[in-house]
Amino acid sequence: MVQDRRPAYEGRTLPRPDEEIVDQGLGFDLGTLLSRRRLLRGFGLGAAALGLAACDSAPDSATPTATATSSGSSGEIPDETAGPYPGDGSNGPDVLEQSGVVRSDIRSSFGSAGGTAEGVPMTLELTILDMKDKPLTGTAAYVWHCDRAGQYSMYSDAVRDENYLRGVQIADGSGKVRFTSIFPACYPGRWPHVHFEVYPGRADLTDASRVVATSQVALPGDTCEAVYATSGYESSVSALSRVSLDSDNVFREDSAALQLGTATGDVTKGYAVSLTVRVDTKATPAT
Repeated sequence: MVQDRRPAYEGRTLPRPDEEIVDQGLGFDLGTLLSRRRLLRGFGLGAAALGLAACDSAPDSATPTATATSSGSSGEIPDETAGPYPGDGSNGPDVLEQSGVVRSDIRSSFGSAGGTAEGVPMTLELTILDMKDKPLTGTAAYVWHCDRAGQYSMYSDAVRDENYLRGVQIADGSGKVRFTSIFPACYPGRWPHVHFEVYPGRADLTDASRVVATSQVALPGDTCEAVYATSGYESSVSALSRVSLDSDNVFREDSAALQLGTATGDVTKGYAVSLTVRVDTKATPAT
């Protein structure tokens, strides 16, 4: 038998032997991706085995400050849907046009609205980096999520006149933004999550087309179970029992490997949730 001496990669003959590995074509790239996914599954690697690290306990305060990022995993944060309730002007109301949206405590409405969202305290810290792990200082992060009843301000009938649980922070020298909020509910069909968008800077907030990343933070299951056992979250118990990271229509692709936040704290003092967000500033968001 004549041995095939054409160049190969991972046992597969290169269709374009004179080109770099990255220039072998879409078919070759997809084959490489699928073979790696099969390898990972063969070793039984789930989201929890992809380098998600445990953190120290939260400080003794009503709204603890996150002290660690969620993961040592590298890779661009996946682009996800902003959902039907973004409040960024792309689907109805635009909170980013309103004075006062840049704030760290998002539990209460601002402007002409005056409601406050009740629930277990939660702080959220995002560390925004480029693909070389350099802090993206000065970027603007807009976050939003539902309240403990599963309602979104500005959209759900009962809270249409409110704009709580929405806000913007500007990344500091370490690329960090921090928000004080409450733990969101689990509603039917979705794993508990927090939405966020990243803009190049504060001046870009009024133009939704300027967003460089749109994604979601998945909240840890054990933390969700503890929170939903408290008063006010009763409807979340049954909703959580019917969904998993593997079945969720956003996180099921990789069980939220790059989106699963780390949580520290307890239901009395509150929780600190953190996540490292790597953004490819040269790429056009897929969403």
